[in-house]
Amino acid sequence: MVDSKVNGSDDQNLYFLSSSRSKEPLSINIAMFEQPLLKLTSVDIVEATNNFCKANIIGDGGFGTVYKATLPGGKTVAVKKLSRAKAQGHREFIAEMETLGKVKHRNLVPLFGYCSYGEEKVLVYEYMVNGSLDQWLRNRTGTLDVLDWSKRYKIAVGAARGLAFLHHGFIPHIIHRDIKASNILLNEDFEPKVADFGLARLISACETHVSTEIAGTFGYIPPEYGQSWKSTTRGDVYSFGVILLELLTGKEPTGPDFKDIHGGNLVGWVFEKIKNGQAVDVLDLLILDADSKQTMLQTLQIAVICLSENPASRPIMLHVLKFLKGIKDE
Repeated sequence: MVDSKVNGSDDQNLYFLSSSRSKEPLSINIAMFEQPLLKLTSVDIVEATNNFCKANIIGDGGFGTVYKATLPGGKTVAVKKLSRAKAQGHREFIAEMETLGKVKHRNLVPLFGYCSYGEEKVLVYEYMVNGSLDQWLRNRTGTLDVLDWSKRYKIAVGAARGLAFLHHGFIPHIIHRDIKASNILLNEDFEPKVADFGLARLISACETHVSTEIAGTFGYIPPEYGQSWKSTTRGDVYSFGVILLELLTGKEPTGPDFKDIHGGNLVGWVFEKIKNGQAVDVLDLLILDADSKQTMLQTLQIAVICLSENPASRPIMLHVLKFLKGIKDE
């Protein structure tokens, strides 16, 4: 175990801490990770990403850019370089990493470590070999197989489990604020893992001014965020409802297909179809069959209550998870 005080010369180091059962020191400014101890300097990070080469980019979002990287020793990881404008405050960053580093769950992307040097803030995650749910549902390259309903259902349950843990598994609770298909990553067994959890809170902790930006991604933002910028767990539930619709329909949350629909999005289109008694017509024909139809319709019912306009009418994620698991138990 490294010394609990990191001196100035070590600030640029990335720490991977070994598992320890010893009592944590009261004052600590590095996270307690469960990986074997490794120290990587900023030079190692630059080399691992080939100087943050564009060819290594595997994701780009509101919080920063993600690179596929190979650490000294050959381990493949995902390195997220936080946007400079949103990564202020070294002290706050370190404090928040302490919390996020302790969050362990089978349906959350493991955070291996972090690096803070100069104005740069870098996070290192486990690399997910099957990429994001977004990539599989869009299949823009035409090279991926169609996800059948059993895989999509597995992804729905696992993502719900991970989100329920963030909301209810420990204190302080974490509101994700940016649940979307590109933030649900898939391992080699298509077990889903929620990514970017805690980053919204991390950014808030590092900002010295009150942000007036609406948190989230267009198409996933709950309607109440138009009146208030306050994020809640029920906002995450709404965004998860959109994920369920994507899994059921195979369609994107927004797009030209919905330009003449109330709301101009997937949610509006689905609600209009249901209102007209055409619920079955929203289901993805690529995977719809006699075996999947009933469970898909039941999942659609769960999505609808997650998407209630009134936040108080939405279930909590623990209940969403229970509902989803209950489909298979019947």
